[in-house]
Amino acid sequence: MIVYKFGGASVRDAEGVRNLASIVNGANERLVVVVSAMGKTTNAMEQVALSYFNGEKDIASAEFENVKRYHINIVRELFGSGSGCESELQKWFQKLFEKLNGAPSLNYDFEYDQIVPFGEMFSTLIVSHYLNLAGTKNKWIDIRTLLKTNEQYREAETDWELTGQLMLKHMNFNEFDIYVTQGFIGGTVNNLSTTLGREGSDYTSAVLGYVFDADSVSIWKDVPGVLNADPRWYPEAEKIEKMSYREAIELSFYGAQVIHPKTIKPLENKKIPLFVRSFVEPGAMGTKIYDLKGHVDLPPVYILKKDQILLTISPKDFSFIVENNLSEIFSIFSRRRVKINLMHNSAINFSVCINRMDTLNDLVNELQDRYVVRYNENLELISIRHYTDDSIKKILKGKDIIDSQVSRNTARYVVRKSEWKF
Repeated sequence: MIVYKFGGASVRDAEGVRNLASIVNGANERLVVVVSAMGKTTNAMEQVALSYFNGEKDIASAEFENVKRYHINIVRELFGSGSGCESELQKWFQKLFEKLNGAPSLNYDFEYDQIVPFGEMFSTLIVSHYLNLAGTKNKWIDIRTLLKTNEQYREAETDWELTGQLMLKHMNFNEFDIYVTQGFIGGTVNNLSTTLGREGSDYTSAVLGYVFDADSVSIWKDVPGVLNADPRWYPEAEKIEKMSYREAIELSFYGAQVIHPKTIKPLENKKIPLFVRSFVEPGAMGTKIYDLKGHVDLPPVYILKKDQILLTISPKDFSFIVENNLSEIFSIFSRRRVKINLMHNSAINFSVCINRMDTLNDLVNELQDRYVVRYNENLELISIRHYTDDSIKKILKGKDIIDSQVSRNTARYVVRKSEWKF
């Protein structure tokens, strides 16, 4: 049994759905197909959720109409007008319409999780119908009924025991060899929708792989495999043929976008290999991530995180930064779900590099009750894994360095935002 995960770029149009079907038809194994929302639908659904929560019903309705039109156009190109797929899709549109015509709660994260997952429901419905049309018999599964989580909306944690029991019971491969389901989303025991964090579809695939003791998990992307940099800003990027679980975890920790940070651990626990492959060239092997022993020479790996903020915190009385200070600061960060990308402290300063956040002013105001707080915006964080002197010189040429941190294998630099030219 194997797991295939397809991201939004792979199913952004009718041709993408046809290509997915071709890849699935070539599997010749029991298979679970995990599909993300189509194209940029998640971004659009986030706008729907935000407008709904803010009481901007006209904006939410207009964005929803765009989402509907986008999916209907794909369906009609695949099936023609008046298909059974379109009829079922309209039922899901009606469910979302009814939600948007109600009053929101006071919890934005909750409302986000009740609205945004519709994107995955739309995409998987279309993919499942098309596979059946193409002669690939499959069963559509609402993953929210099986992948059970707590109620930490937008960052839900998996109930592994209950999830395993439900998946093995309802996806037993007795009648179907192929299941089609959603990534990124789950559900509580009270059947409320949750999400697993952005890019959580990779993690869904890992959960399924773990539960079913899969032979492998493959993530299909628009790149040939794991690259040593994002080619959108570093045109000299090259593919890495193979790497260990440990190396993949390190890269995901530093912010590599090709693999979700939570994806590797469930697979490593059962030594299930992960392939990152290209849906553009499905015959190519891509990158294999597995229980690789021994030393493997890897090129310098460049990871760029944009929209960064460098926050420096100091006690008002010029006392030392000690454990009590750090405990209090981390408590505030945890409560506000601040994700730290880099940190270090000196005698009287504690500095962190964090993602840009809409609630920055609220965070700063809370910290200022006890501390002096300074921050710089519009920064970028560049991490160089397996750095060399030449790689550092090349990547930092002409850059204004604000902060740095260098360890045995990784060099990290906070720099002012600028053009990247090579």
